[in-house]
Amino acid sequence: MTIDRVATDKLLTTTRSVRKRLDLTREVEPQVIQDCIDIAMQAPTGTNAQNWAFVVITDPAKKKFIADAYRNGGEMMTGSGYPPPLEPGDPREHVMPKVMESAGYLGEILEQVPVFVIACVRGRVESVPMVIAQASTYGSILPAAWSFMLALRSRGLGTAWTTIHLFQEKPISELLGIPDDWTQTVLFPVAYYTGDDFKPAHRLPSDTMTHWDSWGTHR
Repeated sequence: MTIDRVATDKLLTTTRSVRKRLDLTREVEPQVIQDCIDIAMQAPTGTNAQNWAFVVITDPAKKKFIADAYRNGGEMMTGSGYPPPLEPGDPREHVMPKVMESAGYLGEILEQVPVFVIACVRGRVESVPMVIAQASTYGSILPAAWSFMLALRSRGLGTAWTTIHLFQEKPISELLGIPDDWTQTVLFPVAYYTGDDFKPAHRLPSDTMTHWDSWGTHR
């Protein structure tokens, strides 16, 4: 089988965080969500544990509860001064106001998004002192979560990787019946997106962030 590299590269470089372009009026079919989860579950996990779960939320009252938690978390972040200001001349400086505005907009309309998907992994890292155990736990869910985003993108749907709701992880777990030994890792608000396409984002130069053989050695 020959993989279309051009199409693959486009998928990988244009899967954006979608907030303002989420279509709040179009229904998202349950089978589409299930198909994307099926693809996500082909991702690798540490020791083939497959210790993942995806909680799909469509109930309006539950979405409202989670949206309120997101908004409360956003207020806490703003009050804490996060994210810290960038250094003068940082190439990201001109886009950060747009990013923060977009995140604020998502909070305003979050409960109107047709579907929420929360990716969970079995285990709790806050009581585990070993870095290897922590890395393995998150490493067992993050590839699947990213594959879920890619599968959505290929079907004309958009989402954003959000974690602000986790300021109230425990109440949300109780709301959804998530067991105590499972960790919520990311909330995906899922909808079809409006407009035609997405472009690659502005990123820091990769050569300045790539270290060859030892830290600080660049080619």
